[in-house]
Amino acid sequence: MPLIADFARAGLLIVTLMAAGCSESTTFEDLSPKADKQLSPKLVAEMKAKGMERNAPILARIFKEEGKVEIWKQKTTGRYDIIATYDICKWSGKLGPKFIEGDRQAPEGFYTVRPAQMKPNSQYHLAFNIGYPNAYDRANGRTGSNLMVHGACSSSGCYSMTDAQMEQIYAFGRDAFKGGQTEFQIQSFPFRMTAANMARYRNDPNYEFWKMLKEGYDHFEITKVPPKVDVCEKRYVFNRVTEGGEALSPTGACPAFTQPDSLKMAYQSYQSTYEAAFSSAVNKSSVAPKPTIAGLKEANIVSDWTRKRARGERVPIEPPSLEADGSVSVTSRMGRIDSPAGKRMAALEEAEAAKKKAAEDKKRAAEEKAAAAALAKAEKSAPAPAPAPVTADAGQIAVIPPEAATAPEQATEKPGLLGSVRKRIGNIFGS
Repeated sequence: MPLIADFARAGLLIVTLMAAGCSESTTFEDLSPKADKQLSPKLVAEMKAKGMERNAPILARIFKEEGKVEIWKQKTTGRYDIIATYDICKWSGKLGPKFIEGDRQAPEGFYTVRPAQMKPNSQYHLAFNIGYPNAYDRANGRTGSNLMVHGACSSSGCYSMTDAQMEQIYAFGRDAFKGGQTEFQIQSFPFRMTAANMARYRNDPNYEFWKMLKEGYDHFEITKVPPKVDVCEKRYVFNRVTEGGEALSPTGACPAFTQPDSLKMAYQSYQSTYEAAFSSAVNKSSVAPKPTIAGLKEANIVSDWTRKRARGERVPIEPPSLEADGSVSVTSRMGRIDSPAGKRMAALEEAEAAKKKAAEDKKRAAEEKAAAAALAKAEKSAPAPAPAPVTADAGQIAVIPPEAATAPEQATEKPGLLGSVRKRIGNIFGS
């Protein structure tokens, strides 16, 4: 079991290095009752059966497409094993990373939760901040804040659970911190990074980003120890030890590094098996890919929608989506957020509509007044009507009405007051 022993020691070394750079602490005293709920006797028994101490370190993994949150816990061997799986109640956005504030994307990547990020008094029942943006996000100019795993089953870029689920997840983190863990890792993925799934998304614009995440995914699958995560050259690197022990710069060049021989050999073997499975999956029919975000362009479109919505403007109920041909699709149903901003915007729109209607009414009244004045003037200045023409036929006199003397076809009169005025003026002058 040399590989297991190597990575058990590596895991303990990583925890020690993390502790050296962490000054945050919490006693978890004076918590609200919901934040102090204990794990069930059943879960405690399962932990004991798997060789886990109640306050042993944890790790969380999130899979968007499958809609799962997994909690892994360290065993006395140093390796981690899964202890609980929860269905995600809601997450917003599409598969793919978060790019900018307001794009409603739930983050993907490797994140760290420290005690100060725990939110026992969250308005969403219970929560913890996952630590977005991390070093990778900042190096790549990605923005956003307050991205959580929380209760209340409501999401605008977070991973939302039911309140009952969140009480258990929160308890796992709380107990691990009480046991001495200084921070725990969250690995957030678009899907389980199997050969079949990677083959399904091989033509996706996010594929290169997902291939980078997969290396960390694979390291954990091989070792069952949280990988040491660093960033250099604006990309993730895993389980690297620099020759001089220097720190890595997220935007700088990656220095020379080493990795344990046991890891390199195990990873090469793992990759050989994966590549054969990937080639086989490419040639097989599979489930169609799910919608994914089309990069920064779509993120900007959604972010603009979010800003308008936050101002209370009427916007499509669902966020817009960028299609493969470059067009933007929106839902026809419109609405506004029911918030103070939304109510203010509704009041402004109603006032503007009332102002517009008053101006139209005033214009209409002026036109009617002018038309009435023209009619009165025409009637006052009109000459007396000429006598009707008379024809004699067999000793009889026929009176021809004035209207009969006009052209056989009359133009159609325009409806309304102005049309009526024209008609009456025409009658006055016999035309």
